[in-house]
Amino acid sequence: MSLKYLLVVICLWIWSQSLAISISDDGLMRITLKKRNLDFHSVNSARIKRAIHERDLKSVGKNCCNKDVVYLKNYFDVQYFGEIGIGSPPQYFNVVFDTGSSNLWVPSSRCIFSIACYLHSKYRSGISSTYKEIGNFGVFNLGVPCEIPYDDGYINGFFSQDNVKVGDIIVKDQEFSEITREGNFALLALPFDGILGLGFQDISVGKVTPVWYNMIEQGQILDKVFSIWLNKDPMAEKGGEIVFGGMDKRHFRGDHSYFPISQEGYWQIEMGDILLGNNTTGLCESGCAAIVDSGTSLIAGPTGVVTQINHAIGTEGYVSFECKDIVHNYGNLIWENLILGLNPEILCVDIGLCSNNGFQRMNDVIETVVHNESRDGSATLESPFCSFCNNIVLWIQVQIKQSNVKEKVLKHVDELCERLPNPVGESFINCSSISSMPHITFTIGNKLFSLSPEQYVRRVESDDEDCSPVCYSGFVALDAPSPQGPLWVVGDIFLQAYHTVFDYANLRIGFAESR
Repeated sequence: MSLKYLLVVICLWIWSQSLAISISDDGLMRITLKKRNLDFHSVNSARIKRAIHERDLKSVGKNCCNKDVVYLKNYFDVQYFGEIGIGSPPQYFNVVFDTGSSNLWVPSSRCIFSIACYLHSKYRSGISSTYKEIGNFGVFNLGVPCEIPYDDGYINGFFSQDNVKVGDIIVKDQEFSEITREGNFALLALPFDGILGLGFQDISVGKVTPVWYNMIEQGQILDKVFSIWLNKDPMAEKGGEIVFGGMDKRHFRGDHSYFPISQEGYWQIEMGDILLGNNTTGLCESGCAAIVDSGTSLIAGPTGVVTQINHAIGTEGYVSFECKDIVHNYGNLIWENLILGLNPEILCVDIGLCSNNGFQRMNDVIETVVHNESRDGSATLESPFCSFCNNIVLWIQVQIKQSNVKEKVLKHVDELCERLPNPVGESFINCSSISSMPHITFTIGNKLFSLSPEQYVRRVESDDEDCSPVCYSGFVALDAPSPQGPLWVVGDIFLQAYHTVFDYANLRIGFAESR
């Protein structure tokens, strides 16, 4: 890749609170979530950062065991996680309840080659009376093997079966993955041990039945629904709650607005235009896919829109000379062709910066739906010039709709090039300017869901009185190729603002203002 990476190292990260589980008089089963807050300690080592490079794209979308799906999420600076038990007697683990994946995995006692395993709870099948072996392979007599590819190595494991305790519910004979090798990335500093997927079985590695499916099938919950409330208050004792079988009215105001699932597998819905203040950002006016993902901390979306947001809120990005060079060399031509009404989707092909395949840059927020393959099944990418060109076309289109003159438009687009999202993660902003930033509004169906600056900006406080707080944008870039894209991944920043109901019986998602 020709992009120059500006690596920003900031001291961030820490604290973990406690967990409680309760079943109230209304019969709903609640999981109280722990929350890990931001501070200035060891943020780099506390992230999973997985950049997908060209050499890795053949692995994207592959299954853990038959190489069809890739899993493990990208966790940013805030995680919400809760406690479960596996085995009899229960062995306890902190897990992320993740609507963006569908499997349960925890470290195995047979994980002896990864430092991370020694710093987290490990499942020991030998002390569980309800453990059942699945297969028997290799010199170590492990179960059905599993290998998950990443750009810097693999996560390896095997399938096992045992009882799983979620709150007071005992899910019998649940199949899960024991991880035996956790690769080279920084799992060791993360506060959770594993992941419990709340997605659909369609995307489950090895087609394993998800835990919450078995809750329903075994009659543990009557209503096929669960709801999530995340607490943004860093001083609160409760980080949030997941309620299986219904919702807690204390967690939201008003009624939920429901929207149908557009594609099973993920909790995916259709999203319309994203408004910056009262102005359109253009790309999603005709619709974009959006995955509601509790396993992603921030909100990830197309570079063209995220760049407009970054420009409006004054982020510190990096100067892209390639992008600015395209504006200077082709800006007039793009303007003239758009004014003449030529198809914007083929402008960059006509100019010669894109092939007929088109280009969308991959990122590291979502792994299993964001991939592009050629006719022979191999992944394809083009140069960053194509991506820059397509974004410039979008930005000029938006400015033309606002009836701005060419000179002003090209100057604005040149400035946008300087605000392109930092390719290694977040874009930093001036904390003192938060009050003057615009609201950002998502159109879903015929409803508007607005986020205030206080909701979409992450503020990192310092323990050192001499060190000022640091703020960064809650938006990161993610470019998914057609037909999956344009795609948004709606993470915890949105879920903090809106209490969310995942209605499996009616295949829909509901949002209401969170308390």
